[in-house]
Amino acid sequence: MNRTRLAVLIGLIILVIAGVVMFWPGETSSPVQEEAAAEVEENHDESLVEMDAARVKAAGLATETIQAGGLGAEIIAQGMVTAAPDGEAVLTARADGAITRVVKRLGDYVRAGEPIAFLESRDASDIAAERTAAAARAAVARSAYTREKKLFDERVTARQDLELAQAELAEAEAELRRSKSAASAAKVTGDGRYLAVSSLISGRITEANATLGSYVTAGTELYRVANPSKVQIEAAVGSVEVQRLAIGDQATVELPDGQTIESRVRAITPGLGGETRSATAVLDVQGSLQPGLPVRVRLMPSRGETSDAIVVPEESLQTLEGKDVIFVKTPDGFRARNVTIGRRSAGRVEIVAGLKSGEKIATTNAFLLKAELGKGEGGEH
Repeated sequence: MNRTRLAVLIGLIILVIAGVVMFWPGETSSPVQEEAAAEVEENHDESLVEMDAARVKAAGLATETIQAGGLGAEIIAQGMVTAAPDGEAVLTARADGAITRVVKRLGDYVRAGEPIAFLESRDASDIAAERTAAAARAAVARSAYTREKKLFDERVTARQDLELAQAELAEAEAELRRSKSAASAAKVTGDGRYLAVSSLISGRITEANATLGSYVTAGTELYRVANPSKVQIEAAVGSVEVQRLAIGDQATVELPDGQTIESRVRAITPGLGGETRSATAVLDVQGSLQPGLPVRVRLMPSRGETSDAIVVPEESLQTLEGKDVIFVKTPDGFRARNVTIGRRSAGRVEIVAGLKSGEKIATTNAFLLKAELGKGEGGEH
């Protein structure tokens, strides 16, 4: 029995000593631990900033799809958002009168044909009276023609009496149509007292000059209504650059918030402005933009020089450990990629190596991605 207890005691001592040696500080870890650590280190990408769509939006990061073409393949121009020809309407007083009712205010949405204000006008009464009188004359002429037609069919009256009644009816009906058209154009209300100021298009009221109780004359501008989804870009292009531009050429509109909109050239003015000596390129754009918003436009002329270089915004170029990098969008976030730069001009930089056409890169607030990488390196140290 003593020998058995002694063997058990010796075994316990050996186990304790082995455990102390295994976990003693400064000693080498086990092969399994070393293999796991090596795998984690291998899978870690120090150039990747993991970021989902929600974080990208919260950080205000903007992206841009890049295309091949050097600085000579671009025309940088300043532009302005303006209303399309059918995107803005000026509403004027159709006759003299006093504004007695205002039903819409500045910023309100209105539908095409919807009244915005009403004018009490003597002209409205005159137009309504003409319409009523014309309707009465037409009714009398119609009755006279019906009577003459009946007498002619009974061989009581001559044909010339029937033809005279027919001509008078045609004249009366023509006058009735004219008076109705005049009343409709002036927007005369049913009671004949008021003129309605109605919107010509659907949109929002952007200017309101009508004051309740004020007297206005015919032709006075009362309201402006604009549809923000029907806008265009007018960009000023120099006299030399415009020679390379053609209708249908691609363009990128850069908004003040860093976002971009793809567009195309719809029209080019045939002459140059007297003061600026520049032509105007008109671009069609999709989406709602506020007229009067200043933008920058990058035009890609079809007759521009060809180059394999890729041009990016200067703000997308960052310096990391002394090297120029661009953050390229990936499914997991953004990866810093070393690039070789070329020429610079008007806030744009040529990338001669390191990027491929069709890739998407970070532009606005790209420095935040650099800061994120810096945090990761600091954590490792």
